Amino acid sequence: MASNHTATEGSTKRYKVEGPKKAIISFIFSVLLTFLAFATVISGEINKDFTYIILIGLAILQVFIQMAVWMHMKDRGHTFAIIGILMGVFIVFTCVIMAEYWAWW
Repeated sequence: MASNHTATEGSTKRYKVEGPKKAIISFIFSVLLTFLAFATVISGEINKDFTYIILIGLAILQVFIQMAVWMHMKDRGHTFAIIGILMGVFIVFTCVIMAEYWAWW
């Protein structure tokens, strides 16, 4: 493990370090999305069906932010994790559709 961090002659590899700027911005954005979800529900002025659409949209946006910034899915080397998550989404979506058809058949 120590050999990965030492520089050999002629090889000066530098690793890019992201600072806290992206983390702070994404945290503020996540808090803002959460506040918008609460405000949408608490207001009671918006149609119930439209409230569901807004909440689902905010939740999907929140998931993408969490995965990209906090789970580092935007970085290289996370292909299998992304494939696993997409397969899980596909299986859940298929089960929900099958349950709907079964309930309404």
